[in-house]
Amino acid sequence: MRVRDELGELFADAEFAEAFEARGQPGRSPGQLALVTVLQLAENLTDRAASHRVRYGMDLKYALGLELDDPGFDASVLSGFRTRLVEHGMEEKVLDLLLSTKTDTVNPVLRVP
Repeated sequence: MRVRDELGELFADAEFAEAFEARGQPGRSPGQLALVTVLQLAENLTDRAASHRVRYGMDLKYALGLELDDPGFDASVLSGFRTRLVEHGMEEKVLDLLLSTKTDTVNPVLRVP
């Protein structure tokens, strides 16, 4: 996964702070969920298939910076993530952050024309 090697963290949790308050028990990183959502779209995966890849796929664990023994998350977490973004008017946030990344760095990695 050249994305993580060349760009580092694509989506900082702070970018999603408005929708994900720091109350209660910490949940999954919104930045990680944003990256899963992008990879999910790129590979045409269902929520269940994406969560399965996070749980068992070394490639996604690496891209997300997870330990190999990380248990992953339930598929419903992705739906909940998207719902929270919409509820806070942030439904275009992931795309905006992706597009704001330096074009010369993103082009060879994501093959954006």
